[in-house]
Parts: sequence; C-alpha cells; structure tokens
Amino acid sequence: MTMATRPVEYTADGLTMIGHLALPGGTDRRPAVLLGPEGVGLSDVERRRADALAEMGYVVLAFDLHGGRYLADPEEMLARCMPLLGDPDRMRGIGRAALDVLRAEPRTDPDRIAALGYGTGGAIGLELGRDGVDLRAIGTVNAVTTGRPGEAARIRCPVWAGVGSEDPIMPPAQRNAFTAEMQGAGVDWRLTVYGGALHAFHHPPVGHATVPGVDYHPRHAQRAWRDVVDLLTECLPVTQ
Repeated sequence: MTMATRPVEYTADGLTMIGHLALPGGTDRRPAVLLGPEGVGLSDVERRRADALAEMGYVVLAFDLHGGRYLADPEEMLARCMPLLGDPDRMRGIGRAALDVLRAEPRTDPDRIAALGYGTGGAIGLELGRDGVDLRAIGTVNAVTTGRPGEAARIRCPVWAGVGSEDPIMPPAQRNAFTAEMQGAGVDWRLTVYGGALHAFHHPPVGHATVPGVDYHPRHAQRAWRDVVDLLTECLPVTQ
C-alpha cells in the first residue's frame, strides 16, 4: 500500500511543535493513531513506526514534545520531562493539541482513534484517557504511570502496557500501583512484562550518551511491536 508523509506545525505547551503525519494510500477516511515519543523527543524511530502503521492503513500523527528538538543530553531531557510528568494538565494539553491536528486531517475517522506512546508519550496517552477523551485503545511502552485519584474511571477503552522486568524507572512497585489503579477503575487492562529488559528496550541506539538502566533489547523490541499491532488489530481494525 502506498503512503505519504509530511511535517505538520502546531502550537502546544508554549512551543511550535513539528509533528510527523503519515497517510495511507487512497482518499477514504481511515482509523487513526496518535503516536507519542520517548522523553528525548520525536526521532526517526517514531517516524518509521508511524510510516509502518500508515502502510497498514492507519492515519498516524507522531507528535512532538520539545518544539522540534531532540534532547540527546540526559540532563536536559530530565529537566524538561520530570516537571512535565508531574503535571497532568500540561501533559493533557500537549496530547489534546496533537489530537486536534489528527482529527482535523480529512483522512481521519474522528470516531476511531487510538493513542500509542513510548515513555513520556505513553504517559500523555494515559492522561488523555484519564481526561475522558474518546479513544478506541491506549497502548504504552515504558510508561506505567499513575494518575490523580479517581480519574482512571474516565478511561473508556482497553489499555495495554508493556514494560521491562529490569526497568529501574518503572520498577515493580510502580507497575503494581498502575495495575491497582486500572483494576480499581474497572478498566479493561493488560500488562506485558518483558523478561530481562531495561528501560527504553524498544528504542534502537541513536548515538547519544548511554544512561544507566536504559538499553536496547532487539528481541523484545520486536515482540513489543507485535503486541502493539495486535492491540490495534483487535480494537481498531482497518476495513478496506
């Protein structure tokens, strides 16, 4: 299936964001995916994933976090992302701004949208669900974050989360808190733990400094991608 891509500019969090829009071939409306990146920001890793999903028939917007920048320096990344992760309203603002762009695309079926994200991008997807956004599915890798008390009850779609068993940033206590929140809210949830994997195990090296507790795991990266595709196939099937 042929597909096309283009950058899209929009405003969020006081910044001019530069997202990556991937469109499947044809002219009809299609189900859509809002794709969020790791805390370092939008890179070719997410762009390639967006393109792969477009090849499957989805309209995809890989959204930006840092105004067109990729924060390769760990200290700079943490200085921006840690306050962001502690502020659900800011996360929701970033997510909703990107969602507005995706919904405004004529190829998007606005009633059939899923949120998929990695790290900070996954946390934003979860916050959209906690904010009551109408989504068909939420998938998150490396982000088993919890929200404000009671707000998970607003999630109206299945939630799948994947995490490495040895991830020091999302340790067992955090995983347990996340699953307790989902279960207590009556969410249709699943958690996949990838044995031996660290944080960002899905993300191929892109040349920046190695961070303790973060490493690529090629086999589990492939498995996590298959799990993401399975979630979309179940909850947001493409009909020709």
